[in-house]
Amino acid sequence: MAKKVCKKCRIFVDGSVCPLCKGSNFTESWKGRIIVTDPINSEIAKKLGITAKGEYAIKVR
Repeated sequence: MAKKVCKKCRIFVDGSVCPLCKGSNFTESWKGRIIVTDPINSEIAKKLGITAKGEYAIKVR
């Protein structure tokens, strides 16, 4: 089974509600994955607009 990704936040979600935006608009169509452990000091997280720890999809359709 493919992992679900929040279309707004691009974070991987296990349940039925996004932990960041509290939304329920998900997709299983995504490409690339990044794991952010320190969003404050990560240059990549800053470029992608990521502000919280977690596993994110780089491209979401």
